[in-house]
Amino acid sequence: MQIADLYNIYKQYPSVQTDTRKLKSGDIFFALKGPNFNGNSFAKAALEAGAAYVVIGEKEFEISEKTILVDDVLTALQQLANHHRKQFSIPFIAITGSNGKTTTKELIHTVLSEKYKVYTTEGNLNNHIGIPLTLLKIKRDAEIAVIEMGANHLLEIESYCRIAEPTHGLITNCGKAHLEGFGSIEGVRKGKGELFDYLKTKDDAVAFIMQDYDYLQTMSKDISKIITYGTQDAHVTGHSGNNATLLNVHVEIENTNTEIKTQLVGDYNLPNVLAAVAVGDAFNISLNEIKSAIEKYVPSNSRSQLVETGSNKIILDAYNANPSSMKLAIENFEHIDTTKKF
Repeated sequence: MQIADLYNIYKQYPSVQTDTRKLKSGDIFFALKGPNFNGNSFAKAALEAGAAYVVIGEKEFEISEKTILVDDVLTALQQLANHHRKQFSIPFIAITGSNGKTTTKELIHTVLSEKYKVYTTEGNLNNHIGIPLTLLKIKRDAEIAVIEMGANHLLEIESYCRIAEPTHGLITNCGKAHLEGFGSIEGVRKGKGELFDYLKTKDDAVAFIMQDYDYLQTMSKDISKIITYGTQDAHVTGHSGNNATLLNVHVEIENTNTEIKTQLVGDYNLPNVLAAVAVGDAFNISLNEIKSAIEKYVPSNSRSQLVETGSNKIILDAYNANPSSMKLAIENFEHIDTTKKF
């Protein structure tokens, strides 16, 4: 079956699932195969659970006209997602980096939602399966899409760019993450930099750059448009204030400035907040609207949270870590003045 034909079926049943435990009536089930499981063996169960169609990769699991046989189920899923992406002429913002991807994504989503209908990666579905599923959830009313991309080896981000075809890109940073796959910090920069390499091939592409990181300036050279944020000499500048547990950020854009009182723990979130401000400003959201959006954002994903339980206050920063992020979290905790009210 051609992808265009599969897309016609998807338009009739625009909900895709790869896990029978989450299957709803009318979904299309993609029977993925991995080293420890074979989704093809769940084809019958998926149909009995209400799946409209099951996409399989092994002929022995065919069941009447409700199964669609393809050469490779994952490839079909990714090609379908790319075909769907091509139906849109809206901005697609891709975010990658070693630390802060998800928080930055959530802040950007919150800011852009002040003015636009935004579709964003759910949770951390940022891999070879999650990115296609994210794209296939984008509906016709979309005005902007925000796609998080994770990677632990070279050529991974490059492959995601071919699927999502971003128009805008942001690399939060390049730190000591997944060195077993990238081999070195230089490997990390090369791998994450595949996003900027993709943007360099596109007219009118836009990159958002943390000006404080010299390596990002180098990596983004030759991209059509660069928008900078940082602590100085940037379009959006800012710094953290008063050493409070919850991050306060003084932000300035040209001759306008404001104080943003976030509900995020840790000065290490300063670049994430400034990135969201820069993206919001680029899409014509006023600084007052940006401030309001960020101040309303409450982290709920075990990242940079302050949790109160009775008389106790807990700093919850327990989601997946790497040496760079752990170092920042420990340094932040060391600087907290526990004699002051949080």
